[in-house]
Amino acid sequence: MKPIDKIQLSIIIAVYQRKDELSELLKSLTSQTCKNFEVIVVDDGSPDSLEETVNQFSKELNLLYYYKTNSGPGLSRNFGMSKANGNYFIFLDSDTLIPSNYICEVLKELDQDYVDFYGGSDNAHTTFNALQKAINFSMTSFLTTGGVRGGTQKVNNFQPRSFNMGISRKAYHKTNGFSDLRIGEDPDLSMTLWENGFKSRWFPKAFVFHKRRTSLSKFFHQVKGFGIARPILNQRHPKYSALTFWFPSLFLLGMLFSILFASLGFNLFLLLYLCYFLLIYIISSFENKSIVVGALSIVTTFLQFTGYGLGFILSQFKLNILGQNPKKAFPNHFYNQ
Repeated sequence: MKPIDKIQLSIIIAVYQRKDELSELLKSLTSQTCKNFEVIVVDDGSPDSLEETVNQFSKELNLLYYYKTNSGPGLSRNFGMSKANGNYFIFLDSDTLIPSNYICEVLKELDQDYVDFYGGSDNAHTTFNALQKAINFSMTSFLTTGGVRGGTQKVNNFQPRSFNMGISRKAYHKTNGFSDLRIGEDPDLSMTLWENGFKSRWFPKAFVFHKRRTSLSKFFHQVKGFGIARPILNQRHPKYSALTFWFPSLFLLGMLFSILFASLGFNLFLLLYLCYFLLIYIISSFENKSIVVGALSIVTTFLQFTGYGLGFILSQFKLNILGQNPKKAFPNHFYNQ
């Protein structure tokens, strides 16, 4: 028998500004074929209240709206869980759209093989612009991340991301939810849950459409932040550190050395990198049916590796060479609880 006889879902959306995106997300939730859920919108201190936007959907959705002082997404999700009536919580980011069968798929998975936390994939919607599709390719393709954010994940012990993640009330009470990390708070919670004996799983059909960043500079700074966060997470959860976390940095260093060798007349290594990016172009163009998206995927993949790689190297140097305290080395990666 499942630990929970009857699943009662509470969808928690922590949001700061992004009125238009929030409206699109709520509209997509009104189209769910399974409708037995509540939606909790936690307005994380937006300068202009989002209550009017939320109220537009009050007749179609079981909605609760809360306004609080800005603290970052993790603590806002914790606040949402503390106010929820359900016994299983789903986190969605405001820049996602939800397919109509999403809730049904979650309930089906929990009924067939219950776990205390899960994650799903993210895809690009046909209405997304070329840059959003290119970023999605770079973040989910087997050629770039091994498919860890796309469709080839290991089903068991999957590490969810907070734009599409669910946890039980029991798991929340045992761990107190998200920690003081602003960036990397979702893998931090996943590893904390594993350390407390909870099991996770990937729900293959419970995917969302994720818009991601809307400019190349924002994307670069986002992935750099992810790179900085990884050594912090390795210190917190050394059991789950892996050599694969070094790959973007090694890719970056290898590319720099290949350019140096090419200037000395050794072109083989640079040719390998050129072949790799050509493959990115071909596969992305084919999958997205657009040579523009294919070309942009070269740029986003380059930025993904360089941003993450630089952040990871910087964080490794400050934390493990200089021995700095993570909160002093990278104060913007934390918030005060």
